[in-house]
Amino acid sequence: MWEPDGSLLLDISVYSPSDSEHWFKYLTFEPDVASAMCGRHQHAEQSMLVKASNHHHGWNAGSRNSIPPATAIDRVFGQIMSEGPFPDEEQEGQWWQQLPLVPAVTGVLLRQQNRRRWKPAALAHMFARLPGLQEIHYEPWREWLDIHQLWTDQSLRLIFESLSSDRLRKLVLFENLDQTYPASYMNLGCDPVRIPSSYVSRAVANASLTLEHLSASFIVDAGHFFDARELSWKWPNLTWLALTSQLFVPQTRPMELDDMLRAAAGAAMKMPNLETMEIWNGEKGLAMLFRYQRAEPGQPAVITLRGTWVLTLGPLVIQAWDSVALRHRGQGHVVVKELLDGACIKSHGDAIRHLKISRPVIRPVSLRQI
Repeated sequence: MWEPDGSLLLDISVYSPSDSEHWFKYLTFEPDVASAMCGRHQHAEQSMLVKASNHHHGWNAGSRNSIPPATAIDRVFGQIMSEGPFPDEEQEGQWWQQLPLVPAVTGVLLRQQNRRRWKPAALAHMFARLPGLQEIHYEPWREWLDIHQLWTDQSLRLIFESLSSDRLRKLVLFENLDQTYPASYMNLGCDPVRIPSSYVSRAVANASLTLEHLSASFIVDAGHFFDARELSWKWPNLTWLALTSQLFVPQTRPMELDDMLRAAAGAAMKMPNLETMEIWNGEKGLAMLFRYQRAEPGQPAVITLRGTWVLTLGPLVIQAWDSVALRHRGQGHVVVKELLDGACIKSHGDAIRHLKISRPVIRPVSLRQI
């Protein structure tokens, strides 16, 4: 029996043992621990991959030489409880509502190894049964069909709108992707570039008003997040904010990028306890990070620009962040620049490592699995 005021972290993974057979031999399913034991498991799995050959499923001596077909991908990314046991959503909702409250659970992990998809409505019901919930780590995968993504975004908005509990302190969202999978859906309607929904971004922005920590990667775009801000909004508790932005690409639209960074500064003015704000982007061949770090009183704040190309801040952006530093009792700011080698960025996971984001935007085991 757990004490009502206990601190229980609930880690849920749903998968089939056959998921790592055939087309997806690289999949691993591990506990949420970072230890030497995990390192040994990884070495054993890599040794197995070196020997793996299955020409029918695109494997030759441990290397994947063809893309899985859509039918194989759909099987691994199937929906949880899609075939019952409930005849309709109303009865499913009634089933969730009759479950007892579990106040001992203070955190939930839904990690990226959980490729099978939870219905957003089911997650909303689950979270409602956990009145002591203080942190959520949710790492869903993008949908592979545009129409499915539209439906999912509409449901995700409802989840984030329901997260109004004053007890929730930490929300870490990371929408994962595989840049090779969209090719399998080329004729079925799959945009190779995932465009975040503005109304999901707004729902997350609204949910963040009572949080201490928020990280939202790829599921939200920083531009949409800051555009959603209402003049009356304040973030009295927020100390760390990390968001991704699709404007962080080489040869982007400089005026739009400057506008977004100025909007970020405007939001930071309403975050009296903000210590760090990070806006970043990463994919194969590119990575960029903008970081604002609060200074000790009377000292200059630090803005870090780290990426695979040179990013120059416009004068109005510099002025806006000087105002933020002053509001936070600092004295101006200094800019630190670091250029990265794009050839070292093989995936968005590599980008996270090389950008040296100050706090985890994804569980360490999940990052290693990427």
